[in-house]
Amino acid sequence: MTLPEQPLGIARAKINLGLAIVGERDDGYHALRSVFVLIGLADRLTVELAPGAVADSLIVDGEPGLPVEGNLVLKAASLARFFSAPQAPFLAFRLVKRIPLSAGLGGGSSDAAAAIRVAMDAWGVRQTGPALHGLAAAIGADVPFFTTAEPVALVSSIGDQHRPLPGLQSRPGILLVSPDVPISTRDAFAAYRFHRTDTARIVDDLAMDFVGGLDGPGLAAWTDRLADANDLWQAATTVAPRLREIRALIESRLGRRVFMSGSGSTFVGLYPSPQAAVEAGRLLAADLPDPLAGARIAATDDVGPDPHWRFP
Repeated sequence: MTLPEQPLGIARAKINLGLAIVGERDDGYHALRSVFVLIGLADRLTVELAPGAVADSLIVDGEPGLPVEGNLVLKAASLARFFSAPQAPFLAFRLVKRIPLSAGLGGGSSDAAAAIRVAMDAWGVRQTGPALHGLAAAIGADVPFFTTAEPVALVSSIGDQHRPLPGLQSRPGILLVSPDVPISTRDAFAAYRFHRTDTARIVDDLAMDFVGGLDGPGLAAWTDRLADANDLWQAATTVAPRLREIRALIESRLGRRVFMSGSGSTFVGLYPSPQAAVEAGRLLAADLPDPLAGARIAATDDVGPDPHWRFP
């Protein structure tokens, strides 16, 4: 499937299909291996030139209480300014958040990549290649992936290296369940303790399936192998023990295995079609048990840029 060109201000979420910790680097960071897939759930970022301003500014809608100070959108704009004219005007950003925070979906990194795109567009600047990659990596490890228009990639190192993979040949159904249990990536990695798994082999096998040609039903058939193919799952349950009960409840209600994306806490269910994911979301949302109170549930696909259905 060919991915439409990504509009400048669309910041799409990603899911991790498998996440293997393959070693620890000399700088203390963990090296990983994962298949990243862009999905339809997305934030939106707009920008206006603010010639009389004394600094870049940001207004955030859709996520009450989200602090502006330290937001990666402003960090990205500040670093992107090195590619602009010295007197380039300051920018006024507005971010509409739809991707849950600290949920393993890459929302902050995707917002930063969108900020680079819209800032350079506002200034009339074009930048590609190693310079753009270096800028993105200076903001965050996952940001380089989001600066590309690639729908699927095999990601390695600390998340800053990626090899494009062919996109899916038909639309899958992707059910997202983000419980009200935010987990910081830093805390999850801090809680990680080495244990031997075959996760890296699972990730590589999946990447080869993408190369061979994979459709929605084919991806859904990977559900059972991916269910335990996240080496950060045990660490996430150390940070937030409630996740075990929540996952068990989701799987019991759906009658299907789910897996955690990234460092958590979003659980992902894969289905052969978007409509199948919508039906599963309706079933789950019809009678949410207390441990899932406040959870955000959405059914989407790999194209978007909007979920097909939100629950409740």
